[in-house]
Amino acid sequence: MSEKEQISGQKAAAPVPGKLKKTIVMVGMMGAGKTAVGRALAARLGAPFLDSDHEIEAAANMTIPEIFARDGEPFFRQKERQVIARLLEEERGILSTGGGAFLAEENRQVITEKGVSVWLNADLDVLWNRVRHRDTRPLLRTADPRATLSNLYHQRVPLYAKADVSVASDGQASIETMVDRVLDALKARPDVLEWN
Repeated sequence: MSEKEQISGQKAAAPVPGKLKKTIVMVGMMGAGKTAVGRALAARLGAPFLDSDHEIEAAANMTIPEIFARDGEPFFRQKERQVIARLLEEERGILSTGGGAFLAEENRQVITEKGVSVWLNADLDVLWNRVRHRDTRPLLRTADPRATLSNLYHQRVPLYAKADVSVASDGQASIETMVDRVLDALKARPDVLEWN
């Protein structure tokens, strides 16, 4: 067998993702790895990486905590809906969303219509280990941030479970392994990715 035949034989054994047909939208709790895994997935696919929180901050020229403090969460959620709809319309790529974005029915609908939602499903202990030393999470600026995170987690998980695809995030896997898991889960979705 020639080297070329061996290489093509290897490709047949492990399909390589090709053309992205729909935007892949990373959803889940704060600390689930949406941005880190999303960036690595975008790099692997040669697709643009988009971040709804970053886009909101750029448009407002303020950080998310500043927007929450000045305008409140309802105002932020309204802007978030507008930005997600715009990003899904304008460019195909990998979109990382804030932890609360997928809770809104309107966001879930537009994501399913224009893209595919991928829930990075991490348990509460994994999430707490990732967010407890950061003060950039406005919803956790409470007297008992662990209890607040637990309440948010239990409220949100039933809504995240409505995502098109679920991928376990156990806190042990590397970012590249998480990208592999996302791609494996998307093999069942030929409407999202073309495979070579």
